[in-house]
Amino acid sequence: MNFLMQFAATEEAAGGDIFSTLGIDWRLLILQIIAFLILVWILGKFVYPWLMKSVDERQAKIEESVKAAEEAEKKAESAQEEIATLLKDARAEAKDIVTTAKDEAAAMVADAEGKAKTRAEKIVADAHDQLQKDVIAARKALHNDTIELVALATEKIVGKTVNDGIDKKIITEAVQAETAKERA
Repeated sequence: MNFLMQFAATEEAAGGDIFSTLGIDWRLLILQIIAFLILVWILGKFVYPWLMKSVDERQAKIEESVKAAEEAEKKAESAQEEIATLLKDARAEAKDIVTTAKDEAAAMVADAEGKAKTRAEKIVADAHDQLQKDVIAARKALHNDTIELVALATEKIVGKTVNDGIDKKIITEAVQAETAKERA
């Protein structure tokens, strides 16, 4: 409050003019106000529209960037979901491929085993046939050797050969009769 009283006392001492008391020239103040208003009008007419246009363009670019970022984020999320789906499908397909490969391998092994078994049976059958042929050939050779031995033994016992044809016929009949007894 002291300050207000001092201010009022100073104003009365200066003759009532508040501007001169404060040290302000009122003509200069009016000129400054007019210059300020002209400056505001020039700025409003030329600078502010250009500045506001730049600000609006920047704001539009920022909004576009935000929208683009949101769209990119949505696309990224959908891409991640799509990638997850593709991975799931790929895993299922890989599992099917492995299963198919195992089945094919098992079928190939079974086929190879079947072929090997068939071949082994054929080899055994061929060996059996060859053995039968060898047994028959051995019997014939034994039969012929036996006939010759009997003929020699008979010749030594009897002392002479009756006739080769008759001799062989008698021996063959005797051997066949003996073989028939063994088989029965």
